[in-house]
Parts: sequence; C-alpha cells; structure tokens
Amino acid sequence: MAADFNFIVVGRGMMGAAAARHLSETTEGVALIGPDEPTDPRHHQGVFASHYDEARITRTIDPDPVWARLANRSIARYGDIASRSGVTFYHEVGCLMVAPERRTGHAYIRGILEAAEGLGVTTDLLDQTALQERFGYFGFEPNCEGVFEARRAGYVNPRALVRAQSVLAAGQGARLLPETVVSVRDEDGLAVVRTAEGGHYTAEKALVAAGGFSIAEGLLPERLSMTVYGRTVTFFEIPEEELARFAGMPSLIYEPRDPSRHIYMLPPVRYPDGKVYLKIGGDPDDLILRSDSDLRAWFRSGGRESVRDHHAAFMETLVPDVDRTRISTGACVVSKTPSGYPIIAYTQSPRIAVLTGGCGTAAKSSDEIGRLGAELLRAGRINSFDFDFSPVDAR
Repeated sequence: MAADFNFIVVGRGMMGAAAARHLSETTEGVALIGPDEPTDPRHHQGVFASHYDEARITRTIDPDPVWARLANRSIARYGDIASRSGVTFYHEVGCLMVAPERRTGHAYIRGILEAAEGLGVTTDLLDQTALQERFGYFGFEPNCEGVFEARRAGYVNPRALVRAQSVLAAGQGARLLPETVVSVRDEDGLAVVRTAEGGHYTAEKALVAAGGFSIAEGLLPERLSMTVYGRTVTFFEIPEEELARFAGMPSLIYEPRDPSRHIYMLPPVRYPDGKVYLKIGGDPDDLILRSDSDLRAWFRSGGRESVRDHHAAFMETLVPDVDRTRISTGACVVSKTPSGYPIIAYTQSPRIAVLTGGCGTAAKSSDEIGRLGAELLRAGRINSFDFDFSPVDAR
C-alpha cells in the first residue's frame, strides 16, 4: 500500500515545526500535524503547547557543551529564518546572568565565564557597583556579580518562531494539518497516524514532537521515560507611561544563594492583548503532571497562586519600581528526561521516532533540535552531531 506521505511530523510546536521545515527543504511529501492555538484557554478541552507566549530567553553561553552547541547552531540561523519567512521573532536585547561573587564559593559565575571563554564569546563582567550603575532598575542581594552577553542574546518570540518555521515549511510544499493526533502506530509496514477529528494518515516514517503531551496514554506504542512538570509564569503589566523606566532592560537569569529562589525574567514585551508585560518564571517547588488529563487541566488553570505570590514577593526587591498589583499568571510545562537532554531517537519501531524533552532550556535551541530530528528520519541516524540522544530509562 502506498503511503499518503513520506514523513509525518506530529506536533506543531517549536521542535516539530523546525523539523518539518528541515525535512521539506530536501524532501517531498512532508506533513506537519498539530492543532491551532485555542482562542479560549480556560474552557479549551483539547491539547495545549508551551510556545503560546511572546518571549523566551536566548543566549549562546551555556556551561553544558551539548546545550551550548545546540543553542549556537540555532542562533546562527535566526537571521536566515526571519529573512526568508518575513517573520520577526528574535530581539537582541542581551542577557544578564547574576549570582553571588566567585570569592564566596558560589560556582555559577565561574561556570559562565569558563563557558564564554571556551565559546569565544565576548562578555562584560560587572561587580556589584557596575551592576547598579548599568542596570539600576534591578536590585540584587549583597555581594553579587554579573556577566552580560550583549550580542546574539536576548529573547525569541516562540509564537512567531513557530509561525516562521511553518511559513517556510508550507512554502516548501509541506502540508499543514490543524488536527490533534491521538495515536501513532506501525501497521503493515507504514507509520499510521490517527487524529481526534477522524483523520487517518500514513507515512513511511513519523516523528512525534508533542512536547509534554508526548506522555499521553496511547499516543506512542510505548510510554516515554520523561517527567512533565507544571510551571507558573507571572506577568506584571507595565503602563505605557512607565516604559521609559525600563528602557534597555535585558533578559535576566538570577541565581541567588537560596536555590529555591532561582528566577529568570524577560524585559517588558507587548502581548497580543496590546498590553506590555514583564514576565518572571522559576517555581520554588515542583508539580508533577502524570497524565494527558492532568496536563489539560493544568493549562486551563492558568498557574498556581502560591507561585504568583512567591514571584510578587521576590519582585519587591528585584524590580522595586514595578507595580505588583497589576499581576496575572500563565501555565506552561517543562518536560525533563533522565539524561537532561532531548530525546531524538526511534521507538522500538524503525518507522516511529520521538523528538521531545526540552528540559526547560530548548526554546532558543529548537531549530537545531528540529534539524536533528529531520536528519534522524531522513538518514536513519544522526551523523552531524556527536552525541547520543537516545532515551535513558530512569527506572
């Protein structure tokens, strides 16, 4: 029986859209299947995605060499993707990384500086006085220092990046199907994909890039070894007349002495409702989501009040000029694998592969991760990246 497509990519998020773009550059018969973003999240009964947002931190520096290589390869292609798609998604506002001074024994800044040197990245090292002079809207605990990466760093708009990848994939002949996949199986020598809308599609191979929903019961022939955590982000509305106070604000990663107070923050960004928000993330504790129904209920909830209150208290000293009464929250998820790296590998079937497990750090690197998933489907193995992304059994 002839297949409907050569390759089907399941999941129209950051990794899946990137994989479809890379596949369709050299291959005909590519399909990208995934639903559109819901217009009413609070009452939506279907699946969700964590890229329903306007800003995620991007930077080239990472102490982990694998993640650093994934990021650098992706960032190097941002300009080409934006130029060819006509979609702007990257904003080079810089990234500031702050932690206790190295002389206190805290290792974070030392690791950042060593990584920057190894990557050949130019940075500014700022002591506490310099931090206050240059970034006066921030307030850090005593005896901190920071590393500022001004170039090839800032934030990406994940919605826009998915749109850019989808525009290019469709322009190269990929077929985009706004449906929700419920199962992918190896049947009669083909990958068979079924959707909640009643769709039935076949392909020589399928790549499942469904993010946290990759753990959904029945989606794959076998369950993945991956833990999905609910995460809350908090938004502080910045009125138009107050925006000048925060001019030039970079993305921020802050590692205080207390690890439970780790946060990341995005500068003021305009959202689809027309308002400008400063966003902060970093949960003080974990909320594990164990099933598809857990994930759907979590996204509908809009996040936890306890985390919102934690963020609001933190902002009292971190950005004291922000009005903490204009506050709202959003729900997203982080998918962590036992290895700490994405899963880019075949299942027990040679026709069904998996591309998932962003581990909370994959947005900036999604183009390279998607490219590796495309290479796995096309070539049967990954030859261009010297690392084994096979899943590790956590049991």
